[in-house]
Amino acid sequence: MDSFTHLALGACMGEAFAGKKLGKKAMLWGAMAQSIPDIDFVSAFWMETSANLLAHRGFTHSFLFCAILTPLLAMLAEKLHRPHNIRFWPWMGFFGTAIFLHIFIDAFNNYGVGWFEPFSHYRVSFNAIYVADPLFSIWSLVACLVLIYLGRRSALRKNWWRFGLGMSAVYLLYCLFNKYQTDQEIKQVFKAQKIAYTRYLSTPAPLQNWLWYVVAGTDTGYYVGFHSVFDTGKQMEFEFFSRNDSLLKEVHDHRDVDQLIRFSQQFYTVEKWGDTLVFNDLRFGQMLGWQSKRGRFVFHFFLNHRNDNKLVVQRGRFRGWNLETVESLMRRVRGN
Repeated sequence: MDSFTHLALGACMGEAFAGKKLGKKAMLWGAMAQSIPDIDFVSAFWMETSANLLAHRGFTHSFLFCAILTPLLAMLAEKLHRPHNIRFWPWMGFFGTAIFLHIFIDAFNNYGVGWFEPFSHYRVSFNAIYVADPLFSIWSLVACLVLIYLGRRSALRKNWWRFGLGMSAVYLLYCLFNKYQTDQEIKQVFKAQKIAYTRYLSTPAPLQNWLWYVVAGTDTGYYVGFHSVFDTGKQMEFEFFSRNDSLLKEVHDHRDVDQLIRFSQQFYTVEKWGDTLVFNDLRFGQMLGWQSKRGRFVFHFFLNHRNDNKLVVQRGRFRGWNLETVESLMRRVRGN
């Protein structure tokens, strides 16, 4: 999830754990603990882009990292806050829970999380919620702001941290329900339209959880389409994109290629834009794909212009957006 959401969730957790004993300092501890796995952003300063894609949400989002950092933070907090009546083991439980919640929530996005690093490079991704979903974030953000405003001894503080954490949990469950319902309906569509596939992916389109981006196919290529939970028809329109593995022969000796294929979890295509060879990771969606069926993919990596890839994950995410784009998204969300 985005950094503001992690900060707000952590602050609510800190308040729940030790707000009565530490006051608003507890919120700071929670915000810090919830954010610390994202320390891996510093790797971008020295790593090449393709390697940094794998480093992000890698080891610092693993169970091992959680296990190593939890006692270190617990010892630091226990020492700094003496003589408060919070012993080492409660601190351990708090920091362990806060860090684990970060890496757990991030697994619901489409980027993938390296829970088992460094023993396994397998990435966990449940693809159930967009990385920045206002309806997931708003509850904890509002609760955090109110907790900052309220006095330390206010009787309302408990209600607000419960509101922030509870409503976020309810919305996440709602997203999982949408995910399950969407997958069941789409698989029936594939069966009815006699579309064969060996790989399948569904993930929310930007900023909401009702319109879903769908990818399915084989090593030859992928069918791409959109499905709203409010669609009434039993048919879907798909666009087919050839994978074009043969184009990679031009750059087979580039170390970027193996890293990109591993990162994409095999959901990729290769294209030529003029004289530029482009690697697309399909998991991140299409730019305005709900209104442009052949729209370019959000994640596109220039294989023979490597210095132009610094913002490869972000650069296509909201390119071309305006008021008309938002209106078209809302119309598509409402269903066919």
